[in-house]
Amino acid sequence: MKLTTRSIVITGMLGALTIVLGATGLGLIPVPTPAGRATILHIPVILAGILEGPVVGALVGLIFGLYSFLTAPSALAADPLVSVVPRFFIGVVACYVYRLGGKNIYWRSALAAIAGTLTNTVGFLGMAVVRGYLPSWQVALGLATLHGVPEIILAVIIVVVLVKAFQKKYLH
Repeated sequence: MKLTTRSIVITGMLGALTIVLGATGLGLIPVPTPAGRATILHIPVILAGILEGPVVGALVGLIFGLYSFLTAPSALAADPLVSVVPRFFIGVVACYVYRLGGKNIYWRSALAAIAGTLTNTVGFLGMAVVRGYLPSWQVALGLATLHGVPEIILAVIIVVVLVKAFQKKYLH
């Protein structure tokens, strides 16, 4: 595995964007659900997978996971198996869904955004159940619905717009 200078720069830029979104609160969008906010911290990870492939997607996902772990507000997020491991796979999944999504860039981008967001939500909440932080899969499903639906909607809108903007310059 050899990373190009471009891949390293994009990893750093999108990793830094994830941290800035988290540290400033800009990555937490108010929504009218009991959760109150939807995260968009996973969107740079999805973009990394789409723009640069699975390795860069995994590296930016690792940055997101480590940031979540290091700034954890609860015991749930302070468990690296819950906060780091699922985030590692967001960009990888988004990359392959984008590549297999057909010829329409809007469709491919939307599918990658949905798949990346679901990887984050299902991975985080699934590990929370497995590790005993949540009492059941039903509770995890309820949380996934409340948090996941607004996050999917935001991710699809943002990723489709950004991928379209990057299409001529960066995508093949």
